[in-house]
Amino acid sequence: MARGSRSVRIRRLRLADHPAVVGLLRAAGMTPRTRGRDGRAAFARQLRSNRTRYLGAFDRTRLVGVVLGTHDTRKGWINRLAVHPGYRRRGVATRLVRECERTLRKAGIEMFAALIEGDNAASEALFRKLGYDTGRLIYARKKLRPDV
Repeated sequence: MARGSRSVRIRRLRLADHPAVVGLLRAAGMTPRTRGRDGRAAFARQLRSNRTRYLGAFDRTRLVGVVLGTHDTRKGWINRLAVHPGYRRRGVATRLVRECERTLRKAGIEMFAALIEGDNAASEALFRKLGYDTGRLIYARKKLRPDV
């Protein structure tokens, strides 16, 4: 299926990529909230704020990887990192994270973080390999609506 990471190019995501992003998240085993934060309207708003940090990895025209980078002016966040199962272990995730870090550095960000589900050993190993400290923490959240 995949020819390797050299045939894969990384570019900024566009609104037209939204259906492919949702499909990729599903293929990667994630559950996109298409009636909330992953819906088309929300994605359009997010793109306006994070245009250079919402990145896709494309094998020709096929989206095979995605990362959504954001920041709070002091810390950069690596969100929704996903690679199609047929393209894993080819360096795509590493390239996406490194490019996202590069774009965040251009905004003056010098600290990066990612939330990793407790049972996602592959993602934890990837971030360790990329120099991230992986410690245990308690994550608290409050939602104003269940779909956000």
